[in-house]
Amino acid sequence: FTWLMYSALSFVKGIFFLCVCVMQVDSNVKPLDGVKILDLTRVLAGPFATMNLGDLGAEVIKVERPGAGDDTRAWGPPFAGTESVYFLSVNRNKKSIAINMKDSKGVKLIKELAAASDVFVENFVPGKLAEMSLGYEDIKKIAPHIVYCSITGYGQTGPVVQRGGYDSIAAAVSGLMHITGHEDGEPVRPGVAMTDLATGLYTYGAIMAGLLRRYKTGKGLHIDCNLLSTQVACLTHVAANYLNCKIEAKRWGTAHGSIVPYQAFKTKDGYIVVGAGNDHQFVTVCKILNLPEVSKDSRYKTNTLRVQNRKELTDILSTRFSEKATIEWLQLFEGSGVPYGPINNMKQVFSDPQVLHNGLVMEMNHPTAGKIAVPGPGVRYSEFAMSHAKPPPLVGQHTVEILKSVLGYEDDAIEELLCTGAVAQHEVR
Repeated sequence: FTWLMYSALSFVKGIFFLCVCVMQVDSNVKPLDGVKILDLTRVLAGPFATMNLGDLGAEVIKVERPGAGDDTRAWGPPFAGTESVYFLSVNRNKKSIAINMKDSKGVKLIKELAAASDVFVENFVPGKLAEMSLGYEDIKKIAPHIVYCSITGYGQTGPVVQRGGYDSIAAAVSGLMHITGHEDGEPVRPGVAMTDLATGLYTYGAIMAGLLRRYKTGKGLHIDCNLLSTQVACLTHVAANYLNCKIEAKRWGTAHGSIVPYQAFKTKDGYIVVGAGNDHQFVTVCKILNLPEVSKDSRYKTNTLRVQNRKELTDILSTRFSEKATIEWLQLFEGSGVPYGPINNMKQVFSDPQVLHNGLVMEMNHPTAGKIAVPGPGVRYSEFAMSHAKPPPLVGQHTVEILKSVLGYEDDAIEELLCTGAVAQHEVR
């Protein structure tokens, strides 16, 4: 019955979509308008993926534990009022329903929500949801259309899949930390959780591909995203250097193993990053630095030679860069065609004219934290605009709303669920 209902709904959606395309009645229709995402993820990779889906119009229903909610709600300071700023940064455009998954009634609710959703996203340890009858095979029986995406540390099968998946651990095991840090220094963790964030982006793209396939075939599928696979895939040329040439990777600080110069240089009062990706750009760099003899030196004529004579060349350039302030160098490099830029702190980032022009600050009013601001989406589209974002939800802020609008529950049934603790509703004052 569920499958028949879904097929009928899909047909109606398809007709509506065609009508919109033909009539062009609304140029601001977003790609995921009408798509429901059931989000059982916590922390960063999953929430980052579902937030990006929400930015494209999807209705994201975030399932949280009554009371505590997502782990990151406790990650602070800093807090905006009583809300963790970490949580606020990756949970806009979502509704929160608080469900006790240890209660059989809670499990039943999740199954009902899955049947009414297009996408199911979770980041539990492999096998955990299957123990609760919420694994892919369980959900597939009641929702064969579902795009079910699992996010883990290491994958669904293999010798270490039961280990907890955390960004720093995956960054270590995958080799990212081995190649990050000063040349003669210790391994360094990137300043943000890049493995988590990259996994979130892989997840986001994989779900879009799953939805496209589902609309073509009518069938759902299971997607396996994990931190280890993501980060190994992102090693790109460093991995290829080893796989093809057996060259072991090393740390380069801000420099690059295959391009010289391509690094940060200390100025009188800060740092500037300069990259010469070809010989012409290198000649331009030498001209700006008033070092014509260096551009003519046979040791530096090609990038291969510059890599071979890295130390001598960078010593010369470093000495010259230290003679002027950052702003002076920025003015000299302006319009040169050479890639360059300062190393900004956060204050400088969010006063940068191009950052402001690109609209990368998203402001919204939160029910308890008041006015908040977070980094907005990094992509713009010609045919539709990003809507004003809805603020990250409170734990269970939308429980009653979802039970009524998505599942059609009556007031007395909702009251019973609230009284038994199967669900919880946060009352916004």
